[in-house]
Amino acid sequence: MEYLTIALPKGKLFDRSVKVLAKVGCDADNVVEDSRKLVITNEKTKVRFIIVKTMDLPVYVEYGAADIGIIGKDVLKEEERDVYELLDMGYGKCHLMMAVPEEKVLPRMMDYTHMRVATKYPHSAVEFFDRQGMQMEIIKLNGSIELAPIVGLSELIVDIVETGTTIRENHLKEVATVYESSARLIANKVSFKLQHERIKKLVEDLKAVLKEEEA
Repeated sequence: MEYLTIALPKGKLFDRSVKVLAKVGCDADNVVEDSRKLVITNEKTKVRFIIVKTMDLPVYVEYGAADIGIIGKDVLKEEERDVYELLDMGYGKCHLMMAVPEEKVLPRMMDYTHMRVATKYPHSAVEFFDRQGMQMEIIKLNGSIELAPIVGLSELIVDIVETGTTIRENHLKEVATVYESSARLIANKVSFKLQHERIKKLVEDLKAVLKEEEA
């Protein structure tokens, strides 16, 4: 039997993903987020784990360096990689939204046209504003998106929120939802054909475990 290589994302989805996969027999010793080992293998079950940065994960899966992976829908939409999306895992729920400083909320969506938007998600932001018929100036940032309108870099932001606490603490107000997101199981297209039975069984087992956890 050949190895099934699973890519795990660093960050908020990591721990839950490791636990859920272990319940369906996909585990190995010392699968921890800060592992010094780049590849962690279980010789007995022929499962191999790689732990990668969130935005890189779909790239590893698309090019076959990993057979499957777990990643947020937000990253999938932003990266637009050529992979199969097999299952909505149902956890890691959050949403991409547009927010503005509380004192700069305007009556209509179109009133924000031509403003500057700070975001980690430029592709998703452009797609969203195009649908609204709005031309915006997009500024791509990699961190502390909430800071941009406070210091005058942008008038508004497009960012991922879970609870909205950080937004409120920085006196920003959510004015539109771009899309909802949660963790997804994805697969390399060639791996899906070559290891079809194994991956199909894994999907069914995961569905059962996730349903059990919900109950």
